[in-house]
Amino acid sequence: MAGRLEGKVSIVTGGARGLGEGIVKLFAAEGAAIVVADVLQAEGEAVVSRLRSEGARAVFQKLDVTNEADWSACVSKAVSEYGKLTTLVNNAAVFNASGLEGTALSDWNKVITVNLTGPYLGMRTAMPELTRSGNGAVVNICSLYGMIGTTGFTAYHSSKGGLRMLNKAVALEYAKRGVRVNAVFPGNTRTPAMDNLTDEENAAVLALVPMGFSGEPLDMAYGALYLASDEARYVTGSELVIDGGWSIP
Repeated sequence: MAGRLEGKVSIVTGGARGLGEGIVKLFAAEGAAIVVADVLQAEGEAVVSRLRSEGARAVFQKLDVTNEADWSACVSKAVSEYGKLTTLVNNAAVFNASGLEGTALSDWNKVITVNLTGPYLGMRTAMPELTRSGNGAVVNICSLYGMIGTTGFTAYHSSKGGLRMLNKAVALEYAKRGVRVNAVFPGNTRTPAMDNLTDEENAAVLALVPMGFSGEPLDMAYGALYLASDEARYVTGSELVIDGGWSIP
């Protein structure tokens, strides 16, 4: 069933690679006009060039999700290019693998600012246009680490747990104002971030996944697609876990 996002205009943060690129490609294939928003300008522009060569509507906007002025420019770009904004996907994130005593304050602040303040700024800036569209949707890309606790990822767990609660709060606030707000919770996903793991670390992670293999960006993108589409018209504040069964035990 193609065209599930026909008529939609979507900003996807962190859209230049990894999970964000997977979401961008799928949304474009389903008919959405896309603003690829990222700090990685060359990579983002390359993604846009490929999409346009395939007949999709896409533009790039450089975006530091921690910068209010960048957010204003990004929303303005969507409206000036396509006349409206219907969908925001907060995907951009950074990772830190340190425990409590090993996490420097500067690292803590960076993770919290990108992973939690970034989506807050994005929703706050985009909400007037999303509300004006009459059928707006926000998809926050959270993480299984926003639901479960492990050792060694103090700042990351905290940022994604905070995003989980932010998702709920904003969903309630805008439930009667025409904007649905939902979250996807990816488990182990094959992205460039995984390239830094050793074979032993990868094996240890897969041992926690009942299905026994890593997800692909497209697996997560299909979850975001559903939540962004009109098929999810009665869904808000939800938490879609896509993790190969990791969270079952």
